[in-house]
Amino acid sequence: MAIFEGVCTALVTPMNADESVNFEKLEEIIEMQIEGGVDALCICGTTGEASTLSHEEHIEVIARAAKAINKRVPMIAGTGSNSTETAVYLSVEAEKAGADALLQVSPYYNKATQKGLIRHFTAVADAVKLPIVLYNIPGRTGVNIKPETQAYLMKNVENIVAVKEASGDISSIAKISKLIGDNGTIYSGNDDQATAILSVGGKGLISVISNIAPAYAHEMVCSYLKGDVEKSREMQLNALDLIDALFCEVNPIPVKAAMNMMGLNVGPLRSPLCEMDPANEARLKKALIDFGIEVK
Repeated sequence: MAIFEGVCTALVTPMNADESVNFEKLEEIIEMQIEGGVDALCICGTTGEASTLSHEEHIEVIARAAKAINKRVPMIAGTGSNSTETAVYLSVEAEKAGADALLQVSPYYNKATQKGLIRHFTAVADAVKLPIVLYNIPGRTGVNIKPETQAYLMKNVENIVAVKEASGDISSIAKISKLIGDNGTIYSGNDDQATAILSVGGKGLISVISNIAPAYAHEMVCSYLKGDVEKSREMQLNALDLIDALFCEVNPIPVKAAMNMMGLNVGPLRSPLCEMDPANEARLKKALIDFGIEVK
């Protein structure tokens, strides 16, 4: 059974002016997301700047989010690392903290072989009881989790049940769908490819745009799942300019800027990420306004 069907927001981690985590604001945006109708929340992923959090902060963010969500929707916690030992540690602690599932990015920088990836993900899965979502994003990690590797893991490791596919390779994703059959679930990791991935068997979107438009993202995906393909397609195409603006600089720089423009006050980024180039900021503001989102 899928962890969720529909839209899961890859939530930002709000910061105070001094770059400490703003837990009060975290609880506030969680409420906004749930009221917006999202089907799940992903905490401490790429959009949540997990790579700049200390281990203590990482676990506290997961624990505080789990308490705020209170099982109203599934909470997927990002606990991946380029070190197997660290990934196991974070995963065990996230399970204790109340996560419902785990997001496991492929080890970055190391560029493990497919054999090494199988060993890594299996070690994490063996350390916990929670369902695990693989996260394939070779543009950031430098290595692709091949379709055959994904299928092997979903067929042979009981709690590896899904993948967040952000490779951008629709042909490869179609192959994954064919290989895994009913043994796993595919989620789009790219907002601009949501309907395309749904068309080859995907069950949902782990989304950045839903940070600013949760109800829209939910309706776009769920319309497709309910059979209204034309409506979903129109919504996907209508959102493309805003999606492009949200990725005109590396995520989560633009989405945090957008939320601040909207008055959500999620604060600054942690270094080495920094504020947007003024020209890109102007482009993002225009895209928000054209989409019908009020900016302050």
